[in-house]
Amino acid sequence: MEIWKVILGVVTALTLGLTLGYLLARLGGRSQIRRAQAEARRTLEEAGNQARAAILAAKDEAVRIRNDAQAEVSRWRANLRREEERLQGRREKLDQRQETLDRREQSLNKRQSALDRRRNEVERLRQERLKALERVAQMTQEEAKQELLAAVEESVRQDMARIIREIEQEAKEEGERRARKILTVAIQRMASEQVAELTVASVDLPSDEMKGRIIGRGGRNIRAFEQAAGVDVVVDDTPEAITISCFDPVRREVARRAMERLVTDGRIHPGRIEKVVADARKEVEQVIREEGERAVYEAGVPALHPELVKLLGRLYFRTSYGQNQHAHAIETAKLAAMIAAELGADVEVARMAGLLHDIGKAVDFEVEGTHALIGADLCRRYGVPDEVVHCVEAHHREVEPQTVEAVIVEAADAISGARPGARRESLEHYIKRIRALEDLASSFAGVSESYAIQAGREIRIIVKPEEMDDLGAIQLSRDIARKIEEGMEYPGQIKVTVIRETRAVDYAK
Repeated sequence: MEIWKVILGVVTALTLGLTLGYLLARLGGRSQIRRAQAEARRTLEEAGNQARAAILAAKDEAVRIRNDAQAEVSRWRANLRREEERLQGRREKLDQRQETLDRREQSLNKRQSALDRRRNEVERLRQERLKALERVAQMTQEEAKQELLAAVEESVRQDMARIIREIEQEAKEEGERRARKILTVAIQRMASEQVAELTVASVDLPSDEMKGRIIGRGGRNIRAFEQAAGVDVVVDDTPEAITISCFDPVRREVARRAMERLVTDGRIHPGRIEKVVADARKEVEQVIREEGERAVYEAGVPALHPELVKLLGRLYFRTSYGQNQHAHAIETAKLAAMIAAELGADVEVARMAGLLHDIGKAVDFEVEGTHALIGADLCRRYGVPDEVVHCVEAHHREVEPQTVEAVIVEAADAISGARPGARRESLEHYIKRIRALEDLASSFAGVSESYAIQAGREIRIIVKPEEMDDLGAIQLSRDIARKIEEGMEYPGQIKVTVIRETRAVDYAK
């Protein structure tokens, strides 16, 4: 590129010199032409010298570039030669390794063939031995397997029964220890009467002559009284007493108070009866309000709906197995709160649920259904929190408990109702319950005898050992307990004990 620039400069200078000479010849004469020609020659010489120098420099540069290129090519050729040698070495090593692997594969194939032959021989020998064993044992392989499995199953069932008994015993002992501690603390802090008040429905008379005045001429007085009070009056041979019968405890209490006032006053006629019954009704309504407020105050449950407070007051005249439900509700609320405090549960939820758990008994003679579900509907209707409603509906397991507070309320209800002397029942009802308990236990297969003991709080079942093993006895106790829960009504809880005994008897002759 530089050579071309030099040549271009020389041509440009020559052209300028000729042009200048021509101009000077035209303008200045020959002297000027000679000077111009001399100047042109000098310029041409300088241009030639520069051109030769540029050509030499260009040749030197071309030589240098060619030498550099040849050196670079030599380096690349050397590198390629070394790389080719290295690849050739690796190719030879790979070929050697491939040959080694081929030899190993052939050896392994030979060994595999030998192993296959040995395996086939072993399998043939095993089949021959199995056939020989089957001939000696006189049973097939499947029959032997079934017999072995049956023996193992029997052994495992015994072990399972033993392990289940040990685990249940450990869990029972630990649970009873913790439960005794918690319940003992709660009961010690709860100092209430063991036997609650029993509301009676009989009225004492000063003499048997009063029975005639109560009946009235043609029975008009007793009919007027029964119509006004909504009860049945039983006048029998009981000396100096009459009985008032009614499913509604509030109406029964109104009738009792009205009858006592009529007997005390002595003036008994239809007009007087209506007035006395109305006064007694107002008096009982006042008592209901006061007792409802007292229950709320003693239990420490504020801000209840007025209708719920009124229903709590109605429980003052309601009994269950002889236990006053008003006092039972207050006691259950206090016990539930104490147990919840010991366990770290929600104390306020347990307290309110304990107070309201039997609220359905205030209207269970008017509404169809169990008192737990009736009570839950009432609580839900009057804005009680959902967690309290769940405790109410689950305290008799109509609904499975889902919270700790529900289980606490159930336990507090059982503690309050199962205290010695807290509840009572008639002899006829007691005998029926004991007989029904024994019949229920005897209805299960494998049961030999059953006995209800401890006033019906425990049922002991003796099973036939040849028909039931230990694991079956454990399952039977659970089935009987579940059947009792589903089909019977009873206070407190019933312990189910299944006894399986094997006796070996022989005689020395």
